[in-house]
Amino acid sequence: MPSTFIAKFAEVNYLDILLAFAVSLLMGLFIYAIYRMTFAGVMYSRSFGISLVAMTMITNVAILAVTQSVILSLGMVGALSIVRFRTAVKEPMEIAFLFWAISEGIVIGAGMIPVALIGAIFVGASLVVFHILSGRAPASKPYILVLHAADDAAEDNVQKAIAASVKRQAVKSKTVTAAGVELTVEVRLAGAETAFVNDLKKIPGVADVTLVSYNGDYMA
Repeated sequence: MPSTFIAKFAEVNYLDILLAFAVSLLMGLFIYAIYRMTFAGVMYSRSFGISLVAMTMITNVAILAVTQSVILSLGMVGALSIVRFRTAVKEPMEIAFLFWAISEGIVIGAGMIPVALIGAIFVGASLVVFHILSGRAPASKPYILVLHAADDAAEDNVQKAIAASVKRQAVKSKTVTAAGVELTVEVRLAGAETAFVNDLKKIPGVADVTLVSYNGDYMA
């Protein structure tokens, strides 16, 4: 009786598999390039960019296997249902890139390579255009200002000085302790004028002042 395991080797179209792997690799590199080009977060992660390439190819492998057998597809669903991913996604756009990589792997593995190519070009071009437009926007840059004041009088002087130095401000948090008051304020600067931070430090009762650039998403 011939081995069914060996017989499956003859049923596989190796040319299609190699083509799917080549396209998924190129597609993953394209997504990685777009991620590097449009990254606007605080901390760039090279490992996340590489994982986009791996995600595209791994998803392609799974879909190629599923399309060969209905029984295998049921087993794959059961196996993936017990997997839990607990890595925190720091940037909202990273979710979009992860879903993009997975979607490209699924489409390529299903054999719809033209759909994958057209979709990648359209999505990639859209992200680049949005990135360029956002960079040219005249909107003021957001910063987080953290300072410690000794008492209420110092806090009032600080808030007056901030209001006179920035375009817009919003108190994000206020913590009162025995040592004084800690203020976290979102400020909007029209340019790179940060000299007012030095003036804030000169106010009597102000212990320290920290100005941090961020992407506009604040987690209390």
